[in-house]
Amino acid sequence: MNIKFTGTGSYIPATIEKNEDFHQHEFLNADGSKIEHPNEVIVEKFKAITGISERRYAKAHLNSSDLAFFAAEKAIENANVDPETLDYIIVAHNFGDVSSDSNQGDVLPCLASKVKHSLRIKNPKCVAYDILFGCPGWIEGVIQAQAFIKAGIAKKCLVVGSETLSRVVDKHDRDSMIYSDGAGAAVLEVTNEDSNILAHESASYTYDEAYYLFYGNSNNQESKKNTKYLKMHGRKIYEFALNNVPLAMKSCLDKSGINIKDLKKILIHQANEKMDEAIIKRFYRLYKTPVPEGIMPMSIHKLGNSSVATVPTLFDLIRNHKIENQDIKKGDVIMLASVGSGMHINAIVYRY
Repeated sequence: MNIKFTGTGSYIPATIEKNEDFHQHEFLNADGSKIEHPNEVIVEKFKAITGISERRYAKAHLNSSDLAFFAAEKAIENANVDPETLDYIIVAHNFGDVSSDSNQGDVLPCLASKVKHSLRIKNPKCVAYDILFGCPGWIEGVIQAQAFIKAGIAKKCLVVGSETLSRVVDKHDRDSMIYSDGAGAAVLEVTNEDSNILAHESASYTYDEAYYLFYGNSNNQESKKNTKYLKMHGRKIYEFALNNVPLAMKSCLDKSGINIKDLKKILIHQANEKMDEAIIKRFYRLYKTPVPEGIMPMSIHKLGNSSVATVPTLFDLIRNHKIENQDIKKGDVIMLASVGSGMHINAIVYRY
């Protein structure tokens, strides 16, 4: 039994937040003290490390479930399937629906139920649920959808990743510049074609690493202490990713039986350009093979880090020829990989 991505879709918010828009922010250290360098220097250093020059924010009247619906609608149309025939709708996110004037997450009902409602699907046997798995959530949703199909309890699944991180960040924290909003989606189906998920890998490192990303107080000591924001230990995450993600990717590729030289593209979570480049270098070093030119398409420069949405959005953009000098041809073997809060890692090897 082969399982194919028959359709993809994405929603990229219209509001563009450029790096220079942060020149007027009041960035503070974690203890509330003022940062010595001027904002222009902080922003320039940030760009050199992350590669981000701008990011997208959702308009105030839209929530994460709205973004998820827009991406889902496009994926369904692209797959040319009747939404009533979907067996599962799996929505990956981390914070639920967060309104523009609050950072409290709303997950009642779950986002997948909201998406199914917006799609106007009447079939009660179309099961809708959410998955919380950090940034690797969408890939993990695909792995679950694959399991349902292989078990014979599903034939068509819709997997969506959506987030509005701009609403849970601390404006006084330099790390807030990394995050963005967006949504990506894909339909998976049983197929008689050669396209197939060849292997997958998942892991959760929690003994020492569980709280590398966490909810914490604002760097502004005058802010309300009962209001929490997305925080991270950036150096620890960077070291963790470099030490563990390449090994997980190698394990996945080895299970697939594909030679490293036959891998055409690696679609990795758009977290940080320098970190992603270092991960890819270490991955190829494990095979004592040079990194092929153009192997790692990037969208982070213009879209920032939208967590669960980065991989499906990147996949959709490439399929629709919207990433310069990047395409995927029939029969190409690609890898999807991610790392994120938890700390979780996963990867998929897929024959397109």
